[in-house]
Amino acid sequence: MTASTGRRRRRELALSLVAGSALAVGAVTAAPAHAAPADDVRINEVVTTGDVDDSIELYNKGAATIDVSGWILKDDKDDSTYKIPSGATMAPGAFRAFDVHGAFGLGSGDKARLYLADGKTLVDSFTWSKHSDPSWSRCPDGTGAFKAAALTLGAPDDCGSGGTTTPVAWPGGSSVTTADASDVFGEDLSGLYQEGGVMWGAQNSGKLWRLVRDGSGGWTPDSGGGWASGRTLRFPGGSGTPDSEGVTLTGAGSAGGVFVGSERNGDASGTSRLSVLKYDVSGTGSTLTAAKEWNLTADLPAVGSNLGVEAITWVPDTYLTGASFKDASTNAVYDPAHYGAHGGGVFFVGVEGTGMVHGYVLQDSGAFTRVASLSSGMSGVMELQWEPQASRLWAVCDDTCDGQHRTLRVGTAGVFVTTAVHNRPGGMPDYNNEGFSLAGADECVAGTKPVYWSDDSNDGGHALRRGTITC
Repeated sequence: MTASTGRRRRRELALSLVAGSALAVGAVTAAPAHAAPADDVRINEVVTTGDVDDSIELYNKGAATIDVSGWILKDDKDDSTYKIPSGATMAPGAFRAFDVHGAFGLGSGDKARLYLADGKTLVDSFTWSKHSDPSWSRCPDGTGAFKAAALTLGAPDDCGSGGTTTPVAWPGGSSVTTADASDVFGEDLSGLYQEGGVMWGAQNSGKLWRLVRDGSGGWTPDSGGGWASGRTLRFPGGSGTPDSEGVTLTGAGSAGGVFVGSERNGDASGTSRLSVLKYDVSGTGSTLTAAKEWNLTADLPAVGSNLGVEAITWVPDTYLTGASFKDASTNAVYDPAHYGAHGGGVFFVGVEGTGMVHGYVLQDSGAFTRVASLSSGMSGVMELQWEPQASRLWAVCDDTCDGQHRTLRVGTAGVFVTTAVHNRPGGMPDYNNEGFSLAGADECVAGTKPVYWSDDSNDGGHALRRGTITC
């Protein structure tokens, strides 16, 4: 997301799933589809307002794959009909959302009804008396009653917090200071990742920065190895300009490659290209060509070209297995051995336009599997950071959400749940912060350690700021 767009951001999410794009969380391989008993498919979530208004999600709570092609969705009027397109199959435990806006609208007092293809046999219905805020969700999925909750189209409903978690004060100092010299980066500095005495930074213009300490608590571009002005990023083969939004490393550090999250090719900026790119940063020169690309576009909900992958972080397998993390692709406890060589962890990407976080195993072979989808509880996700010292995942929003920060951990059900919601530091204006990074445990002094933010808008001529957080 560029700075200029960020200032006048309009959430124009195009949830164009009617063409057959499935939001599926469940087994990839399943039994042949069949005409299932009526109670196997449920209306699971309804959204009447916001960026994905007039959307209805279905859920398959049965044990077999179901072909819902030709089934009919209606509101409270019999002549308002939406026919589910052909090829719409749902694996056991799968979620699938449909944008019915072109056929009818969902009002403040209305009804969602699901019929078999004959248009007469009612499968399920849900009636409400006021608009969703932001979602009407069934809790638990497929069997429970509907309640107001966070928007989670295409993923398990947020039945824990219900979208009502109360923010608390920032867990550190209230003041922040600049952490760069004046006008070093300009606009569009986005994702950050600290690796000891190095800070990696992703800039939307297709540039990666390697920063070193400046001696006064801040960061400055590395003067050697071609890094003085940042290094230009390319897709595999040397073409294109990745809209680089997020950056992370695995447990191998930068020696194991630097991973960048990109939402599009800047040379074709009107088209989404939701990718994770791996770069070997060991050489010199002004350009880096990706050694590998995992293009996730077809596996994720359709979003505007500038509302895609905005954040990325890596969570080690050791934490996930120790917490009995549930693999949504198998509906069983996550087993790293199932995926062969894959970097020893799961990559989590945040999608700006939906506020969703998706976990992927990115195999060395180039294959990938989505093993989790969860709501951040915010309207957008601009940064994700795994903090190993506290074994928690940070999800960060910019001025769209008043600079809110959330922490998540794997709960008793094996899925990530929100553990706290923090306001930005009281002394920091509502900057367009799209990057956030925490220092390691080795920098804890008197119970606090540094944290850093990157301001996409370069307010006051500065893109980096420094604060503190309790260790």
